[in-house]
Amino acid sequence: MQEIVGLGIRELRQLLDKKQVSAQEILKAHKKQIGLYEKEVDAFICLTDELSQKQASLIDERIGRGERMPAMAGIPVAVKDNMCVPGYATTCASKILDGFEPAYEATAVSQIIAQGAVLIGKTNMDEFAMGSSTENSAIKKTRNPWNLNCVPGGSSGGSAAAVSAGFSTVALGSDTGGSIRQPAGFCGVVGMKPTYGMVSRFGLVAYASSLDQIGPFARSVDDAAITLTAIAGHDRRDSTSLEYFFDNQNRVTTTKNGTVDFSAGLSEKSPEELAGKMRIGIIKELIGEGIDENVRQLILEAAKTYEKMGAIVEEVSIPSVKHCLPVYYILATAEASANLARFDGVRYGYREKDAKDIMSMYLGTRQNGFGDEVKLRIMLGTHVLSTGYYDAYYKKAQQVRQLLKNEFDKVFSKYDVVISPTSPSVAFEFGSKTDDPVSMYLSDIASIPVNLGGLPGISIPCGFSKNSNHGSLPVGLQIVGSSLADAAVLQAAAAFEKATSFHNAKSPLLERVSV
Repeated sequence: MQEIVGLGIRELRQLLDKKQVSAQEILKAHKKQIGLYEKEVDAFICLTDELSQKQASLIDERIGRGERMPAMAGIPVAVKDNMCVPGYATTCASKILDGFEPAYEATAVSQIIAQGAVLIGKTNMDEFAMGSSTENSAIKKTRNPWNLNCVPGGSSGGSAAAVSAGFSTVALGSDTGGSIRQPAGFCGVVGMKPTYGMVSRFGLVAYASSLDQIGPFARSVDDAAITLTAIAGHDRRDSTSLEYFFDNQNRVTTTKNGTVDFSAGLSEKSPEELAGKMRIGIIKELIGEGIDENVRQLILEAAKTYEKMGAIVEEVSIPSVKHCLPVYYILATAEASANLARFDGVRYGYREKDAKDIMSMYLGTRQNGFGDEVKLRIMLGTHVLSTGYYDAYYKKAQQVRQLLKNEFDKVFSKYDVVISPTSPSVAFEFGSKTDDPVSMYLSDIASIPVNLGGLPGISIPCGFSKNSNHGSLPVGLQIVGSSLADAAVLQAAAAFEKATSFHNAKSPLLERVSV
């Protein structure tokens, strides 16, 4: 049998359509890769073996009957463990959800399965998506497939590592302040946060409801676009879900029936056709002080690549970016303190058993069920919402958030997309930032503004750090567009990918594949 692990969606579908491989053979190959290297990486909280086998068998039966197959038929997918899947625990990598099995399925999961994808497992994460390294998981520590001594990023570190190591073709993560893009950059894969409301949040355990968004991980822009097409669309069960989007020509396009194809034209057009007429801005505030020099140089080289394609590239200023870190940690923790109030030991999950009364049960459950980072954020959020502090902190943060949106709108009146590093540095060593929360939080300095603005953003590989103490580690280029300009973001990303070869680089674990 020819090599299967590492192939993209279109390549696998071509093999399936020609009946050169079966869905069960694709699943078997990826399970073999997991069996070889999962103990080294620890990407998964659980494997959905029974479900995946059933789904792969069903795909093969449908192909045998000559049915026309959907876009992702037979494609192995992993999902972050804050998305509900009936029959399997949803833990959010927290002790407080121990034993919780949801009775309903996240819409994004339902949609990707409806497109024929095979759910291979649920991935590790920072507890309740609070972290930038996946070190805050109460269950295990996921390792970066490029260097097992380094973190994979967070909070969707398990999903990023699963794709990077070849455990799944694509994966779903959630992004509140960079939790898809930052680990994608660290693990050398593509990761996209769509426009807020583009993908339903129904069945996603909430961290900060005005910031959370589900999105795809993949090894190519085209695969990310195909996956986004599968999961995007209006959902009446999510009041923030959009009923329509705009395509990259600014035309209204209904998506109630999943009619938008974000991958259309990406594989056929040349880099010059995709990016030649674009106006691209480099965010000045995210390319200077605090950015690793190797990372900075690679971003500037990426800008030159766009210029060679015919794009106009200029420096732009978004002054409010420098305030985004404190604004984010006020707003996100405020929303988290409200969202996590439901975890009290009464209805589901962990319960303090030795409590003498109801109040001590509440307190004991939350004290022993939540990890330190989650408790810290709940306390901060409760504080900024309390009497006497609401106006000084929460209200002021919302005002700065609006100011940031206005500045983005002004920039996007002149530019199609803006670019920056995905993260100020490459992946760092385990434990190197756990005693310095501010240093850890700064890992998301470039990605947080995108969530505050509700904008689409993508991270794509743009090179490797040359002076890393841990060998050659990937660097991510972040591309951001205006609200609903997801197609333009994907177009710019595809142009860069076609003009370079960074996306072809495989992690050491994926390089070892032999099927």
